[in-house]
Amino acid sequence: MAAAGSLAGWPGEALAQEPAAPVQAQPAPVKDVTRKLARFIVAAKPGDVPAPVRKEATRTLLNWLGVAVGASRHTTVDRAIAAVAPFAGPAQASVLGRAERFDIQTVTLINAISSHVFDFDDTHLKTIIHASGPVISPSLALAEYLPISGQDFLCALVMGIETAFRVGNAVYPNHYDVGWHITGTAGVIGAAAAAGKLLGLTEQQMVWALGLAASQPVGLRESFGSMNKSFNPGRAGQNGLLAALLAARDFTSSDGMLEAKRGWANTVSTKQDYAQITEGLGQVWETRLNTYKPFACGIVIHPIIDACIQLRNEYKIDPEQVRAINLKVHPLVLELTGKKTPREGLEGKFSVYHAAAVAVIFGKAGERQFSDGAVRDPKVVALRDKVTAVVDPAVKEAQADVTIVLADGRELHKFIPQAVGSVENPMSDAALEAKTRDLVQGILPEAQSRRLIESCWKVEALPRAGELATIASLAPQAAKAHAQKK
Repeated sequence: MAAAGSLAGWPGEALAQEPAAPVQAQPAPVKDVTRKLARFIVAAKPGDVPAPVRKEATRTLLNWLGVAVGASRHTTVDRAIAAVAPFAGPAQASVLGRAERFDIQTVTLINAISSHVFDFDDTHLKTIIHASGPVISPSLALAEYLPISGQDFLCALVMGIETAFRVGNAVYPNHYDVGWHITGTAGVIGAAAAAGKLLGLTEQQMVWALGLAASQPVGLRESFGSMNKSFNPGRAGQNGLLAALLAARDFTSSDGMLEAKRGWANTVSTKQDYAQITEGLGQVWETRLNTYKPFACGIVIHPIIDACIQLRNEYKIDPEQVRAINLKVHPLVLELTGKKTPREGLEGKFSVYHAAAVAVIFGKAGERQFSDGAVRDPKVVALRDKVTAVVDPAVKEAQADVTIVLADGRELHKFIPQAVGSVENPMSDAALEAKTRDLVQGILPEAQSRRLIESCWKVEALPRAGELATIASLAPQAAKAHAQKK
């Protein structure tokens, strides 16, 4: 019989007598991720960046200028300016494609919104980050306000883009899957890196700038298909600029904001791969993997559009003879672009059904094919209703399997392993120039458009990089004439 007070006979007794399980060793705390990144950014000189990386940065710059100017008259931009202009500060920098000038923080917000509203900007396909909006917007605003050479400007862009992609790699896809808009949440850190580089921050100040930026993640995927989506990179650029300006005045932050237990990566994601941030700095360049959209919509439906355009052109398809368009897609396609009946252009950019229809009807998918008018066009609606999309686990994110069934019974099939615009099938320099010319047509005079493209390719030779903003904006007289034409 057990003594008084004994636990004999209780279910827990046997467990108590078993050997204790060995204590699992906790992983060693990760240290100095933020500082290593800051040290790399601060130490980098223009000559340290390999020529192919600098070339890709100029391609990114050209693409960004085109989409920012091209969307400068969009209703989204008009409303943003109407909201903030009464409270803006002194005229320090230019709104691209327009005559307005505001303080650098306001201009950063507006230009980044403008550059993203068409969904026609650059894309890092590994993370779906559109880095140029958050990174280039504050950089160009600073370059217009301060005497910054083209060489230093381009070097800062590379630092910002590289930073955004690397921190994105560290948390993707878990961070994105839960609902964060990674362009904003990683882009803000890239914006701080680029702006801080242009401001000449010390290593410690850059650590603080990255930390202050990490404290301001912005953007949720629920915003896709609305004006809010373009607000995300706009605010990210503005937040990153503010972080750099504060750090320049020794406004402090944690020294380990990216990697600390309650820092950025651990807070916004269940995945943290810090090696993606620090390993191979200066040897492996994520910037070289940037890509550019030939179609003005969500990147995941580009393979569908590519397939539909190829089939249309190869078989001279008459849209009225189409009985069905059957799509096999990756799960992310329907998750992001499953809108069956978009009501306006911004929603059309996230409708795989609309994208397939306009690709077959028009043989293109530029901004005009994703306008409010195109979304409501009876011919487009009629063909859109014949599109079906099903998830096929065998189809990868960058792929598409399309079958178009005609009235005569023929079934036309196309499988796309890598869409045009991908790393494996990139847009050429000539295609980027053509895209830019098309976007700025009717906004910038033709001579000004040519000068913008030429100056972009030769950005490293510019004594002041801010010249790009002057070329890409309008004098008040020109803006007035443009408004009268409308």
